[in-house]
Amino acid sequence: RVRNRLEVLRDYAGKQKVMSTDSADRDVIAIARDDHHACTLVLMIRDGKLLGKRHYIVANVLHQDDSEIAERAISRFYLENDTIPPEIFLPCDLENAEILLDWLEKKRGSSVEFVVPKIGDKKKLVAMAAANADFLLKELHLQNMKREEALPRAVASLQRDLSLPRAPRRIECFDNSHLQGTDYVSSMVVFVDGRPRKSDYRKFKINSFTGNDDFAAMREVVKRRYTRLLAEQAQMPDLIIIDGGKGQLSAACEVLRELGILDSIPVIGLAKRLEEVFRPNISESVLLPRSSGALRLLQQLRDEAHRFAIRFHRELRSKRTLQTELTSIDGIGEKKAVKLLTVLGSVTAVRNASREQLESVVGKAAAKRLIAHFHGTPPASATDNVVVEESFDEVGDAGIDEDDVVTSDDDGFGIEQEDEEMNDLRMREADES
Repeated sequence: RVRNRLEVLRDYAGKQKVMSTDSADRDVIAIARDDHHACTLVLMIRDGKLLGKRHYIVANVLHQDDSEIAERAISRFYLENDTIPPEIFLPCDLENAEILLDWLEKKRGSSVEFVVPKIGDKKKLVAMAAANADFLLKELHLQNMKREEALPRAVASLQRDLSLPRAPRRIECFDNSHLQGTDYVSSMVVFVDGRPRKSDYRKFKINSFTGNDDFAAMREVVKRRYTRLLAEQAQMPDLIIIDGGKGQLSAACEVLRELGILDSIPVIGLAKRLEEVFRPNISESVLLPRSSGALRLLQQLRDEAHRFAIRFHRELRSKRTLQTELTSIDGIGEKKAVKLLTVLGSVTAVRNASREQLESVVGKAAAKRLIAHFHGTPPASATDNVVVEESFDEVGDAGIDEDDVVTSDDDGFGIEQEDEEMNDLRMREADES
């Protein structure tokens, strides 16, 4: 058994590549980079032979120099490894070399030296490490390209199930939203390789008609979208999805035909009730299996377009409500209106709020205007009752007779009228006497 172990060790040692002839222990650090990524490679050389290597990929290096990248690699590598050689070859000088050397020497327990080779075999050693780092960086880019070219399963299923001429890598989906024909809006969401690309989302205010006409709204939004793409010579989608049945699909196809792109871009309609897929000039719908990845992708697109349209519609409706209900009140500007809606939540809550609540938000003067607008004469609050009681006390203190204070009884007659009747009675009694 011992003999077998020795043979394994000899075989392993024989496979190690000889890196230098001086049988020294050292680490060699090199960097390869482009505009966006950098690869830092560490070669671990022990007794002149390559013992192992480790590399790190760093992103967003456009504004970082080689010194900063090397320092980050040194910090990370020697935090993970306790074996520190007496000599470390570097591709460049470090700005914080003294700090790093002090830390490495304390960790190793003896001196450590940074060396930047200029000529000879040592320079060739760093150059060889840099070539390996460049190879690893190119391999990373190749893997990223393959990953981008790889077609997601749901996208491939959609191409197969709908017999599309090409893979629908970029899909644009349209939906409309309104409330009884008011605040009519449309939304367009974009999925690339089966994932939302929110930076490409668009929202539209429909302004070509008034009332409720879903077909006209679809015609307008499709025309505006693809007229602009044609004018800008921008990227066209691989598939267009219309949220709706045959009517909405026909309206969209009419516009695409006018623009001359109907034959080059596949377009489908998705009806929600049975999840039917409609295609132009084909009467029968396509029913995809409920468990199909293609159907789930279509549902995600439709639901995302619906969510985006609903949110935009609510924003417009809230803005319109704000402008018509609150900012139309004299003395209530946009800032106070926003503050009222932020604190109280809605125009209805503002209407039902007490005077004290309104005063705490916008002050006494604005609160009076709000109450006068919503309720006419402002109702008396608890504070008003206290003031009235104090005013009566002040009247009494001023020496005014209570009979001179005008009040009203249940019959609606004033005390003054009763006083006149009493005076007439006294005068008749005096005449009789």
